[in-house]
Amino acid sequence: MLDCPPGIRDPEQPIAVERPHSTLKFDNITFRYGDGTEVLRGIDLEIRHGESVAIVGPNGCGKSTLVNLLPRFYDPTSGAVRLDGVDLRDMKLADLRSRISLVSQQVQLFNDTIAENIRYGSPDATDEQVVEAAQRADAHRFITEDCDQGYETCVGPRGGRLSGGQRQKIALARAILHNADILILDEATSQVDIESEHQVHEVLEEFTAGRTAIMITHRLSTLTLADRIVVMDSGRILDLGTHEQLMQRCDVYQRLHQSQLKKSA
Repeated sequence: MLDCPPGIRDPEQPIAVERPHSTLKFDNITFRYGDGTEVLRGIDLEIRHGESVAIVGPNGCGKSTLVNLLPRFYDPTSGAVRLDGVDLRDMKLADLRSRISLVSQQVQLFNDTIAENIRYGSPDATDEQVVEAAQRADAHRFITEDCDQGYETCVGPRGGRLSGGQRQKIALARAILHNADILILDEATSQVDIESEHQVHEVLEEFTAGRTAIMITHRLSTLTLADRIVVMDSGRILDLGTHEQLMQRCDVYQRLHQSQLKKSA
């Protein structure tokens, strides 16, 4: 293979990125699906290292599509997503994903034991570390009290033997064990029961401290974890600020807030 001229990047040799920080920048992002449907339009957003940002907006406004650009489930149609100044497309995919923990509404579990599902992504973790992660995720109690074989209980295809809330706690334990420097929570507690919500909130408060976190949520309690809140509508960012600032000036945020108050009443 010929060497590239000085200053020209060899596209077959992805950049190896150091890990001093995890500053993310969405630079004039547009995204269209294959049928031409435009989902994201001119998104500009910088998320500083160690900052927690919540993303809210009506259903279908592009929230999940935006965060799915980070692990490169999709690439933008135009613009770039940069991590510490490097375009994600210039990074090795395995290196990029090793820096991200994702907990979503649709939890991906495998037809294996609870222990191995938590250990997924951290294959060298000891049994003690698996249990510690489950304890921190408020999952240890149901594993030991409700599951016949404890951590050796098989969860079934797609985790079908567990409830939705239990699956989300397993996914949170997995993220805690993985201990990545970027955390994505996409409606990560949507199926957790009200009784457990306070405990899970405390878990997230501890776990998001000091790491870059992006949270898509409808739950008012989760919004209190955010340093800033992004309001999206129709694929665009309408506003960005604290809860107090948005309640004063953003009609869409006010409507979303009132809607959630009614649902929780």
